[in-house]
Amino acid sequence: MTPPLDAHGLHRFFRRGDTEVPALLDVTLTCHPGEMVAVTGPSGSGKSTLLNLLAGLDDPDGGVVRVAGERLSHRTPAAAARLRARHIGVLTQGSALFAHLTVRENVRFAESLSRASGVRGDELIEALGLSAVRGSAPRTLSGGETARAGLAVALAGSPSVLLADEPTAEVSTDEEHTVLDLLDRWRPPAGATVIVTHSAVVADRADRVVHLVDGRIA
Repeated sequence: MTPPLDAHGLHRFFRRGDTEVPALLDVTLTCHPGEMVAVTGPSGSGKSTLLNLLAGLDDPDGGVVRVAGERLSHRTPAAAARLRARHIGVLTQGSALFAHLTVRENVRFAESLSRASGVRGDELIEALGLSAVRGSAPRTLSGGETARAGLAVALAGSPSVLLADEPTAEVSTDEEHTVLDLLDRWRPPAGATVIVTHSAVVADRADRVVHLVDGRIA
């Protein structure tokens, strides 16, 4: 069976003046259908760099990322964006919501990019406890509401791969458990979920933990 997400031999380097700084060194990650993987490690270990490569927001200097069997790396920005819209939902640490749109409009816009039906978005808004704020602007939401609204946007297009960057960083302990329960319920059942996190609670809920140190899998 084709893995929903397969990254092989990823290398990424950045320049700092005349010095080339390695961010990732030969990182390979294959996610099995239905699997939730937590990526942990100290700050500067390459976690966010890895997530950007998995999302097709950046290209590796070596190696390749495939989503649902299709190559995501080293494509034109437009081709990568189309593939991302079809297969990938991204939940960022800060609010990825458009400030000028309501919660429901943000969700509907995410659906339109993936050509989803619109039914799932309304179901998500209700299931994630956002019915009371569906017509609200993002700036009026609490930290927990913002996290749940971001999750609704990430899941609106029924992605086969869900990528989350510190999804519980801005919420209370109670909200963290709520968001994790919702993530577990709504994650792609036959796809892959990858969560970058510093939280031991999040890592404990994952099926597998990958630990990065200095750009390598420890």
